[in-house]
Amino acid sequence: MKRTTIKIDESLDARMRHEAARRGMTVSEWTREAIAAHLPGGEQGETPVLRRFHSTGSGDSGRSDISERMEELLAGLADEEGGPPSRLSA
Repeated sequence: MKRTTIKIDESLDARMRHEAARRGMTVSEWTREAIAAHLPGGEQGETPVLRRFHSTGSGDSGRSDISERMEELLAGLADEEGGPPSRLSA
């Protein structure tokens, strides 16, 4: 095993020690487990923990034709906002 030193504030240290004690673990055991839970991969057969970012899907319009209609949609926005006339308008 390799020894690593980290710097944390007193509040986080107290929370970490409390959680380790609650689980009946040493702080080192708890720290290794916490770090491993946030890293992909690990020992063979171990399923990696995948994090989902809070912003995932935030730009989903619910439409599947946006890329095909991009020119038309952008032209419509310009017309609505008083921009230059669309080259797609008939």
